[in-house]
Amino acid sequence: MGEKMRAMVLTKIAPIESKPLKLQIIDKHKITNQNEILIKIEACGVCHSQLHGIEGDWQKYGFPPALPTVPGHEIVGKVVEIGSKVKKFKIGERAGVSPLMGSCMKCEYCVAGKENLCDSMDVLGESMRGGYAEYVNVHEDFATKIPETMKPEYAAPLFCAGITAYKAVVASEPKAGKKLAIFGIGGVGHMAIQFARITGCKVIAVSRNKKHLDISKRLGADMVVTYKENQKEFLKELSEKAGQIDAAIVFAPVDSVADSAIKSVKKGGLVVMATLYQDIHSFDVTQEKTIRGTIIGSRKDMEEVVRLAAKHKLEVVYQTFPLDQANEVLMKLKKSEIEARAVLIP
Repeated sequence: MGEKMRAMVLTKIAPIESKPLKLQIIDKHKITNQNEILIKIEACGVCHSQLHGIEGDWQKYGFPPALPTVPGHEIVGKVVEIGSKVKKFKIGERAGVSPLMGSCMKCEYCVAGKENLCDSMDVLGESMRGGYAEYVNVHEDFATKIPETMKPEYAAPLFCAGITAYKAVVASEPKAGKKLAIFGIGGVGHMAIQFARITGCKVIAVSRNKKHLDISKRLGADMVVTYKENQKEFLKELSEKAGQIDAAIVFAPVDSVADSAIKSVKKGGLVVMATLYQDIHSFDVTQEKTIRGTIIGSRKDMEEVVRLAAKHKLEVVYQTFPLDQANEVLMKLKKSEIEARAVLIP
């Protein structure tokens, strides 16, 4: 009989209020080829996208692709076993894994260093190999070294929230003095503020949540604006406070927020969409605005996120919870009761 491990398993799509994740004892993951490492998970961040997947909001996009599944796609842990051909890691070192846990390495995107666009990309947390568990196996090339000085609960959110924030800021074409509005200041947005500040941008943080606006001020946002459902009133206030907005990044997964972001930037401005939306219809071609999508990042991007976090001592705002409280944590996330990022500890 093989070794076992604990995992929170999703067997059917359902509202989080019904506690669809069940704590189960399943087969412990093991190394399946000579280039893999086995990681004992120390921390796994809780992403809002998992809530959408669990509740069925993103079924039309193919999430989750199959059931049962173990969610969780931003993990950090200790390497406890290595394949015979592994060169990058040694047993006892700390490693992190982002949603990108594999790709074909042959297509035009992989060759160009854009593995996150590969049609054959393997996604952590979209199969039984997810972070809401005690162990995971992964090819060494798709794991990132973590400095021993980084606590796992600090580092784990870097592997989805962090790389999503970094990539979105890069996509916004940042430069010193550029006015950049960030819509949605949660687990991802609070990191985007810091990455944007590194580039010298003037950051305008937009959120309906006062706690998130307070965090934004503390993390260095030049200005904070409370989001209002009345779009005309909100845009008037934003314009009066900030003047012309050069670019905007949207992390809030709400169509009306994305619509307001598009209308908020000046003619010829740029809007970066960093999550999925159902219906965006306010695009006026006569204003020559650019809308750009972005999703996670490459292995090189992930290494840069870890480097910048260490160099600039970025603040990761997080709260920790036991693994078996995953349902309750996602419920708190749904109610906007999580300050920034929740992290599960197996």
